This record gives sequence, structure tokens and C-alpha cells, in this order.
Amino acid sequence: MAINSSRHGERRVISGRARPEDPHYKWVALFLTTLGMLMASIDGTIMLIALPNVFRGINLDPLQPGNSFYLLWMILSFLVVTSVLVVSLGRLGDIFGRVRMYNLGFAIFTFFSLLLTVTWMSGRAAGAWLVAVRVLQGAGAALLMANSAAIITDAFPMHERGMALGINQAAALSGSFIGLVLGGVLAPVNWRLIFLVSVPIGLFGTIWGYRALYEVGTRQRAHIDWAGNLSFFLGLVLLMIGITYGIEPYHGDTMGWTSPAVLTELSLGVAFLMVFAAVEVRAAEPMFRLRLFRLRAFTSGVLAGFLAALGRGGLMFMLIIWLQGIWLPLHGYAFSVTPLWAGIFMLPMTAGFILAGPVSGTLSDRLGPRSFTVGGMLLSAVSFLLLELLPIDFSYWVFGILLFVMGISMGSFSSPNRAAVMNSLPAGDRGAGSGMNTTFQNSAQVLSIGVFFSLMIAGLATSLPHHLFAGLVHQGVPAAAARRVADLPPVATLFAAFLGYDPVQHLLGSGVLSHLTTAQREVLTGRSFFPGLISAPFRQGLRAAFDFSIVACLVAAAASWNRKLAARPTLVEVIAETGVAAVGEPS
Repeated sequence: MAINSSRHGERRVISGRARPEDPHYKWVALFLTTLGMLMASIDGTIMLIALPNVFRGINLDPLQPGNSFYLLWMILSFLVVTSVLVVSLGRLGDIFGRVRMYNLGFAIFTFFSLLLTVTWMSGRAAGAWLVAVRVLQGAGAALLMANSAAIITDAFPMHERGMALGINQAAALSGSFIGLVLGGVLAPVNWRLIFLVSVPIGLFGTIWGYRALYEVGTRQRAHIDWAGNLSFFLGLVLLMIGITYGIEPYHGDTMGWTSPAVLTELSLGVAFLMVFAAVEVRAAEPMFRLRLFRLRAFTSGVLAGFLAALGRGGLMFMLIIWLQGIWLPLHGYAFSVTPLWAGIFMLPMTAGFILAGPVSGTLSDRLGPRSFTVGGMLLSAVSFLLLELLPIDFSYWVFGILLFVMGISMGSFSSPNRAAVMNSLPAGDRGAGSGMNTTFQNSAQVLSIGVFFSLMIAGLATSLPHHLFAGLVHQGVPAAAARRVADLPPVATLFAAFLGYDPVQHLLGSGVLSHLTTAQREVLTGRSFFPGLISAPFRQGLRAAFDFSIVACLVAAAASWNRKLAARPTLVEVIAETGVAAVGEPS
């Protein structure tokens, strides 16, 4: 191990190759990092489909006034935490060792997964406990996400990184959809199983990781940028809280974008991020390496990844609501089983991810990333357009093919783009650069969810109240009760469908339904009444959301086109590849 000093802040650059090189080590590193990313991404979405069973298990109605906090933060807390922490934790990996931070992440994630299964409370206390422990579980996942790509980049030579990162990225993307199915299968048996399933895998990964992984890259002894970390944390958290509550109703408005609290959160979030930028420019050892944006390949890749995540981030929610609230009931599925079947019917997209990720990554090692990233985003834009042209009551084989093509397009983009970003980074900055890239992508997903829901709610608000009032009155519901339901914010209707409830039965309540005839009750709680009412308003909102995605994908394609055909290795990378300790920065 070699330790050297530079004139700039006396930073020490340490070579990590303390063991004889093992030709099999890179495959061990790939397996363990892919296992961690798969587990983290599965747990990121496993809660979505399991939410009805979780809320029933803790005796909490998420649609009751005052309970929306638990619904929103059980969905988004994991994503928000990973978005906020990955840059800081990636930087810690550069300083203290990426393997050390990664193994710590496996242990933390496993411990809090186990803790989630031992919830003994009920009601709001149980909801608060689950949200709090879910946040801590997300911190462990952030350690995995921040350091996995850097460990792979350290372990693999440059001509194999696209393949290796493609496998890792395919696991991360497909895990999001595997989580939907796994949650739908396990939660009806016992909702605690959705967390318990991660424990044996986590124990295996933790023990093997501590035994088999070791540092092979460079790391830099440096001071922690506390001012940068704190301002970044506060800014991003406030910004995401504001976006989250922006889709909630405020007084008489269907959404909360005019709420003083939301405006204050957004304003303070932007202000803290401006402070963060000012701090980082002056910091001797900044957390957020702004100078990395001087690298054209890095900047283009991060921007393209951000726009791609912005375009697809809310897609999962829209497809789930489309399937659960409309298509599955129209095709004979009870509302109570639609969460599971929604996950199953979205598996073609997972197949596309799994197929395209490693293949495109391998080919991009030979041909360069630009054709794959540009082509992937253009194909995604076409897929969004074709989904927009589908009738609401579609033929599944057409829908399934489009989902498969969407998975192919996103997999073709993601793996080469991530490899290009990692190849563009100096060896000592791979943890920070990987964390920066992941932060932009995860933040874009939260922003995308806010945009998708806002566009959807705006579309529903124009015509859903009229359709809902007229349909309820026509079936004998008293005008006062029908008006009360019709005047509820559209987000309440969306969340009811999303949770697998019969929206009409849940919103009307048993008191109103008991005064109707048997025939009227059967119509109102049947499988075609609610889908028939919501189809036209839903289509209007869906078109607006997909138009936004098309624009985001096209701009991402333009950003990808702007990158160089092939990223030339930096001086630090060339030295790191030979195992010799490097001093200073490339000019």
C-alpha cells in the first residue's frame, strides 16, 4: 500500500491493492454488488403492492382525513432517503473505503429489515414506527447504491465495465418490478413477510461481503465537508417534502401547490441548495465534486440519466392505477386482487430490462455508448407515444409488447450510460461521482412522481366530479351524498384504486349503500361502474403525463448525442489500471 501527499490540501491518495490480484475477484464483486442492488431495488417497491395488507395489518385506514402522511411516506420515504444520502455516502466511500461502506450498508439494511417485521403497535403509532424504520432501512440501501458501481469499476478493466455495470443496472431496474410481484404474493399471507424476505439474503451478503470483498481502487484521506453535507441534506429534503405534499389537496384546491407550507418548503429547499453550491465552490475538500462537471462525458451522462428518470419515474404509478382501477376490473378481476395481478401483468417490462441491460452494456464496451443511449431514449419516446395511443380498454398482447419494448429501450440506455459515466471519472472520485449520478436519478424519480400525479389530477379534476356525481345519482344515491363524493379531491379516488379498494364502496361507505336496493348496490360495487366513470377523465390525464415523458426522453437523447463517441481514459485511470499509486489530478 502506498501513501502520498499532494500540495493541494495535503490530500493523501492511497492505493488499495493490498492483496495479490485474484482473477476471480471481479466476479465475486459483481455478484455481491448486484445482489445488494437487487435487494435494495426490490425493497424500494415491494411496499407499493403490499400497502393494503400492511394497513389492514396495523388497523389504519390511509384514506381517512389526517392519515395521508402515512400513505405518502410509506411509499416515498425509502426513495427520498436514498436520494438525499447517496452523494455523502459515496464520498465517504472514497475517503474510508468503498468496500467498508458497502458492507456496512448490507448490515444496516438487514438489521432494519428485521426490525420492520417486529412491529407490535397498531394504528397511527404503528404507521409512524414503520415510516421511521423504513427511513433507516433506506440509509442502508443508500450505502449499497452509492458504492456498488464504484466497486465494480475498480474491479473490472475498462473494456469489461459496460458488461458488468449492465448486469448490475439490469438487476436494479428489474428489481423494481420484481418487488411488485413479490409484494403481491407475500403480503396476503402475512404483511411482515415483505420485510422478512430480505433478512436471510442480507445476512448472506453481509457475511460473504466481509469475508470476500477488499479494496482494489484508490481512496483519498480527507476531511468531511460538514457544511456541504448539512446544506445539501436540508435543501434536498425540503424540496422533496414540498413536491410530495404538492399533490395533496389544500383547502378548496385539488392540489397543494398554492399552500403556504408547500411554497415555503420549496423556497427554503432551493435556498439551501444555493447555499450548498456556494459552500462547495469554496470548500477545500467538497462533498459534491463540482469540478467533475468539467468532464463532458460525465456531465452528458448525468444529465441524460436525470432526464430519463424524470420521464419514467412516475410511469410505474400510472400503469398500476391504469391496471388496478380500470383494466383489471373490466376483465373480471376483483378489486382486492388487482394489486397482485397488476405486478404480474407488468413483468414484460422486467424481461426487457433483464435482456437489454447486459447485452447493451457488453456491446457498448466495443462500439461506444452513444448509439445505445441515444437509440434507447428515442425508442422510449416512441413507446410512450404508442402507449398514449392505446385505448383505455386495450388488448393485453399489444400492451405487453409495448411494455417489453419499453424495458428494452430503458435497459439499452441505462447500462451504457452508467458505464460511460463511471469510465469518465478519475479513480479517486468514483464513489462521489457514482453517488452524484444516483442522487440525480433518484431525485428525478421523486420529481417525476410529483409531475405525473399533478398532470393526472389536473386532467381528472376537469371532468371526473361531473361524471361521478351524475353516475351516482343515476343509481339512486342521494344527491347530497353523491355531491360529497364528487367533490372529494381526485387524489383520493386515485389512491383508493391504487390501494386495491373498491373506490365507490370505500368513498360512499356502508351507511349510504345500505339504503339502496340490492340491484343498485350490485351496480355501484360491481367491476364496471367505477372503470366506466373514470376512463375518459383518466385518459385525458394520462395523455398529458405521457407527453411530458416523450419530451423528457427526446431531450435525454439530445444530451446523450452531445457526449463524445468514446470517453478517453484519464491519467489517473490509466495509472489505477496498472495498480500503481497516483498522486494529484489529471491536468
